[in-house]
Amino acid sequence: MLNFRVDAMTEQLRTAGIEVTADPQTYPNGRSARLYDPEGNPIELWQPNPAE
Repeated sequence: MLNFRVDAMTEQLRTAGIEVTADPQTYPNGRSARLYDPEGNPIELWQPNPAE
């Protein structure tokens, strides 16, 4: 698993012309966003919540 700063990564991808199909969403344990590679495989970006 690779963790990202989801909002920053989503912005960089969109700036590069890549379609992010699911905007960042917040869940109890972190944030995620989704996009697809050129072959149609889903890629989920994940950012865990900071340690409390």
